[in-house]
Amino acid sequence: MKHFIYKGKRIRAGDQHLVFRFAATSLVLVFLFVLLAFHGKRLMLMDWKKVRLLHEGSLQFAITPYLMFSVSVAAGISMLVAGLYYHFHRDRVKQLVHRQKLAKMILENKWYESEQVQHDGLFKDLPSGRQKERIRHFPKMYYRLKDGLIHIHVEITLGKYQDQLLHLEKKLESGLYCELVDKELKDSYLEYTLLYDTIANRISIEEVTAKDGRLKLMKSVYWEYDKLPHMLIAGGTGGGKTYFIFSLIEALARTNAMLYVLDPKNSDLADLSEVMPNVHHQKEDMMACLNQFYDSMMERSEAMKQMTGYKTGENYAYLGLPAHFLIFDEYVAFMEMLGKESSVVLTKLKRIVMLGRQAGYFLILACQRPDAKFLGDGIRDQFNFRVALGRMSEMGYSMMFGEVEKDFFLKQIKGRGYVDTGTSVISEFYTPLVPKGHNFIKEIGTLIRSRQDGQAACEAKAEGTD
Repeated sequence: MKHFIYKGKRIRAGDQHLVFRFAATSLVLVFLFVLLAFHGKRLMLMDWKKVRLLHEGSLQFAITPYLMFSVSVAAGISMLVAGLYYHFHRDRVKQLVHRQKLAKMILENKWYESEQVQHDGLFKDLPSGRQKERIRHFPKMYYRLKDGLIHIHVEITLGKYQDQLLHLEKKLESGLYCELVDKELKDSYLEYTLLYDTIANRISIEEVTAKDGRLKLMKSVYWEYDKLPHMLIAGGTGGGKTYFIFSLIEALARTNAMLYVLDPKNSDLADLSEVMPNVHHQKEDMMACLNQFYDSMMERSEAMKQMTGYKTGENYAYLGLPAHFLIFDEYVAFMEMLGKESSVVLTKLKRIVMLGRQAGYFLILACQRPDAKFLGDGIRDQFNFRVALGRMSEMGYSMMFGEVEKDFFLKQIKGRGYVDTGTSVISEFYTPLVPKGHNFIKEIGTLIRSRQDGQAACEAKAEGTD
């Protein structure tokens, strides 16, 4: 027996007026409740047998100052309740709006089956001769908001509107002002998962953590480098690319990961050489570092098979080994500087992206635009996590994400862009917030020294035991 899975609220044809119906019903109830508080005692004591609304053709209803006051107070309280409800339950109001929009989408696109039926006149025995539309089948669609994610289930019935229901991404993103993060077929239902209020899922740099082979970058966005290795970052000047890379380094420095940083332009990242090893900006040093990274990966790949506890299919983390990250800024600019030597570098990078996951060797490449000249031969496809920050051209987006049916919008927010976490679904992305005055060099230096002191203490303790 299959377990019941709650899909959410069913979208029905009558939901096209959902917001008005909910507001009108709720406010009328509040209005009547307040009036009852003013006039309840009088109504209870009233002899209803003697009540006459009409007497000698005239209406027996007196508008007293007290009645006018009570009506005014009831109306005011109703408006106050509406304002408070919207302020404290904005998500619930948004859900009503979303459900109404989904109902209107189906109705206005006529994605339902209907028939014409005879419309009864005022007297059933005398038909009016007019016909009205009656919906015979309305597609099953369910809406649910949970943990900042909107889940929309659409039943796939092989009907004539199946193609439209299979490709709702653009309509949902623009209509609900959300970002698609997943799309999956589950037992005759297609589930669209959208990130609701994306900017509200932005986190501060203190919340960026690396644990169990994945790095948290937003409340619901992770780079799962153990499963989907290697990151590609693209973005022009002022897009927040450098701060994002610093955020990655600071988060990884809190772990036991080994970090290697290459900055061919000798800019901000090169300043890390003051507080941590393996930071290079000279051509020869960068080539030597890359060779060291590659050779170390090949040595570990061989050594892992000789280790006690090695198991086929398991990775470096299973054996308790630290991860290694090569952070390469301005990659394309460096390759252009190398000239003919770039082919040697490209060959080694290709081997790293193909073999690095199991050994725990990962690449983070950053550039202004991922030119296919230096990311060819399928190497770009091996970068599972891709981030495009700031202003980019259509060609730049296609280089990053391929040819996709996605509308890219520019917002003047530093650190905003688009991400593919490895699921081939592109969604809006915001880099971690960096507080004003945050000193990356100082913070990373503190973390590196703390880690070195801890390693020294462990070694001293081990020697004392011997």
